[in-house]
Amino acid sequence: MAEKLLRIVDLTKFYGKKPAVENVNLNVFSGEIVGFVGPNGAGK
Repeated sequence: MAEKLLRIVDLTKFYGKKPAVENVNLNVFSGEIVGFVGPNGAGK
């Protein structure tokens, strides 16, 4: 089994009163390639 490098649990981020992400869970393991995609200005 690959080593877990990053664990995110129940991440919520607001910009003012507007939620950007709600209750995000993410595990990233050794050897994985992860990208965050979305339109420009989306707060990535």
